[in-house]
Amino acid sequence: MLKGKTAVVTGGSRGIGAAIVCKLASMGANAAVIYAGNAAAAENVCEKCRQEYGVQAKAYQCNVADFSATKETVAKIKADFGTAQILVNNAGITRDGLLAMMKEEDFDAVLSTNLKGAFNMIRHMTGLFLRAREGCIINIASVSGMMGNAGQCNYSASKAGLIGLTKSAAKELASKGIRCNAIAPGFIATDMTGNQTDNPLLRMIPLGRMGEPEDVADAAAYLASAEYVTGEVLRVDGGIAM
Repeated sequence: MLKGKTAVVTGGSRGIGAAIVCKLASMGANAAVIYAGNAAAAENVCEKCRQEYGVQAKAYQCNVADFSATKETVAKIKADFGTAQILVNNAGITRDGLLAMMKEEDFDAVLSTNLKGAFNMIRHMTGLFLRAREGCIINIASVSGMMGNAGQCNYSASKAGLIGLTKSAAKELASKGIRCNAIAPGFIATDMTGNQTDNPLLRMIPLGRMGEPEDVADAAAYLASAEYVTGEVLRVDGGIAM
């Protein structure tokens, strides 16, 4: 379904990002895996894509919060793959804390990676999409950006901003054949979420369990091929934010 296309996935070395890379690769997409620090994990994902799905895959180290670094990375991807048709902005960090005591650097770091990082990648990838008159952008937001979460004002703000960025980009780029959607995961079992078994919010999930990275990857696969869907925020949350 995606054979011959190239997908660029930030934060693609583990968790949700790795699941998305593998899902898109299973559909025939080549993979450009952007990671922050764990080169071995990123290479393992690439090797799985090459061995199991027979696609091209390459890892790129990049701090997505750095405008110049993202520009250079996109240039490398263009040189290696020729172009790219899919961008998944999944890179994200948390620096949780109560608003009254949150350090400025913790607020800035989360906004820089989660929101500005997505802008940086969209900004530099759009040139490839415009030339091809084709593009699919998928931003990994969060239900925290839709309903807020105590102790996460920085994270919630970044994800709410990402939803706004998604809708604006969708309106601006639609006439060029470029779609932009977001996925809003709920509680997904990853290294980032950690042990949530005692979190009272789990009792609020109608489906009664945490999600898996593959649940989000399935949603990304749908959006990657849904040619008449743009500006949408697709919740993958077991119903917690309905």
